[in-house]
Amino acid sequence: MRVGGQFVRHIVPAIVKPAQILWNEVIGFIFLCLGATFGFYAVRYALRGDGVRLFVAGIATGIMAWYGISSFMRARKISRS
Repeated sequence: MRVGGQFVRHIVPAIVKPAQILWNEVIGFIFLCLGATFGFYAVRYALRGDGVRLFVAGIATGIMAWYGISSFMRARKISRS
């Protein structure tokens, strides 16, 4: 029983840390892709002169890009600890 507990204490952190890093990187990639999509729509609305939709698409682009970048930064922070 004691050996099993030691095994779990050593193996679980070695599995959880890379899983957290991978999760943050995947989420960051998804949100950056969403941000790029909203960015393309923002450019399209800017060329059309549609102000309200441009504002909404611009806000969505900023939020998605910020969350994607912060996810990559969080993954980097976890990998360095």
